[in-house]
Amino acid sequence: MSVSLQKGQKVSLTKDNAGLSKIMAGLGWDEAQKARGGFFAPKPKPIDCDASALLLRNGRLCDKSDIVYFGNLAHRTGAIQHLGDNLTGAGDGDDEQILIDLSKIPAEYDRIVIVVNIYQAVQRRQHFGMINNAFIRLVDQRDNKEMLQYSLTDDYSGMTAMIFGEIYRHNGEWKFSAAGQGTNDPGLGELANRYV
Repeated sequence: MSVSLQKGQKVSLTKDNAGLSKIMAGLGWDEAQKARGGFFAPKPKPIDCDASALLLRNGRLCDKSDIVYFGNLAHRTGAIQHLGDNLTGAGDGDDEQILIDLSKIPAEYDRIVIVVNIYQAVQRRQHFGMINNAFIRLVDQRDNKEMLQYSLTDDYSGMTAMIFGEIYRHNGEWKFSAAGQGTNDPGLGELANRYV
């Protein structure tokens, strides 16, 4: 049964799921309805959200190759794979998916931070206040059952990036923490620098 999480809530992934290794992190969002501009107003660009996974060692990002995103779709260990970029967020369900094999994550990595940033947010004058129904969900790939879902409910107006949540190792268990922390980082590079 899927658990619906609140901001700041933590839940064990492996405690009640013996043998859990392959999970899918699905992220979704919808663009809020825009007010129509004047007849000659430039057509607004669609909001392009990009999901990424940062692999941390002792809570720190040690190497650029530990960022899995649309420009680096697979981690060198084979433990994490990004299934590709969705440019608009249109349609139902997941907009971007990241596959994670917990059994392949080397012991020196202790957490995987799932983040989303708006591509060219500053240039396009876009922010998370223009997005509705943003969520992350984790699915057990053995039976495709959703284990948990965390939907963003706060007002993130002005925020250009989002730390959605963390999958982390604690006392031999894998857990998930619903972060829901908005930032003003203009891109993935600045967001990643928070963990250096």
